[in-house]
Amino acid sequence: MEQQAEVSAAAAEADDGWAAIDLLLAESRAGLERVQPEDLDREMSAGALVVDTRPVDQRRRDGALPGAIVVDRNVLEWRLDPTSPWRLPVADDPGRRIVIVCNEGYSSSLAAHTLQRLGLSRATDLVGGFQAWAAHRRQVRD
Repeated sequence: MEQQAEVSAAAAEADDGWAAIDLLLAESRAGLERVQPEDLDREMSAGALVVDTRPVDQRRRDGALPGAIVVDRNVLEWRLDPTSPWRLPVADDPGRRIVIVCNEGYSSSLAAHTLQRLGLSRATDLVGGFQAWAAHRRQVRD
């Protein structure tokens, strides 16, 4: 119900001059059980495949995401679709939990929604992306 309210609010905002991408983002997120930064380690421990889609320059600048595999965004669907001849060996279970991580949690929502449409029903993303995860880690250490 809360997700539907988010979509409705985005639709109203789109009518008031907001960009169509805002509506698309809200629609994409409505079908996701998004992961909070403080829950990412638990997801990994439970067997989730965490996929870092940040460009190489962001990974060099901000560092790696421990335990994640790196897949460029432009080939993500081909590498994770279990029916694709170009899939990664780790992407052989359409029921596996997949958590997509981008820099700030926007493109990852769109990507996770697309993966769901390919049959990866448990695909989702990380709220706030790598930046939120890194901020959480700093907060925990302080």
